[in-house]
Amino acid sequence: MADHTVKAFTEELDALVQDVARMGGLAETAVNEGLLAVTRRDTALAQAVIERDARIDAAQREIEKRAIKLFALRQPMASDLRIVLTGWRIAGELERVGDLAKNIAKRALILNQAEPIQLTRSVERMGKITVQHLKQVLDAYANRDVQAALDVWFHDDNIDAHYNSLFRELLTYMIEDPRTISSCAHLLFIAKNIERIGDHGTNIAENVHFLVTGEEIATQRPKAGAESSDA
Repeated sequence: MADHTVKAFTEELDALVQDVARMGGLAETAVNEGLLAVTRRDTALAQAVIERDARIDAAQREIEKRAIKLFALRQPMASDLRIVLTGWRIAGELERVGDLAKNIAKRALILNQAEPIQLTRSVERMGKITVQHLKQVLDAYANRDVQAALDVWFHDDNIDAHYNSLFRELLTYMIEDPRTISSCAHLLFIAKNIERIGDHGTNIAENVHFLVTGEEIATQRPKAGAESSDA
């Protein structure tokens, strides 16, 4: 392969990685702002998160186009193949993270019309951990840091434990004061969306591990026991 061709290929791979990193920034911001819309009862911010989801969708489509072009024209092998494949996969995970952030914002619009309830703070704590994990795993992708990715992967059960605890709290709250049932139900859906964002973060961690090592993670992902999988 001629030097100029090798250079062009390297630049295309770098552009793909940069596109994924930018998309990760958009998704991370969407989650952050979606949660802020809940905790600050900020309707305008919730609307903005919903509207900006189209940018995340567009970013995924561009990454897919770039990846398909690389597959078709360059036929990447070995580590180059992993760069293209994991970029494509991670973009898919981030698109779903964006959708979940949009769902949180939609729930915020409804909650903001009702009386505030104390358990919003529990959702906030769970959200902060999840956002931290998402940021860490995106940094791990940018830096090809396997250890940082594995750290996120092994601590996913922390998010699950927060969800299970919040699930019990919300049920108790609804039983003690039926007037809160509607708001608690929306908070429960928000908590489930946060938990799923955590799952996508661990999926990204698995892709970072594959990108760097060429191998899948051999062990089973740790999961805390859940009271309900249908929330």
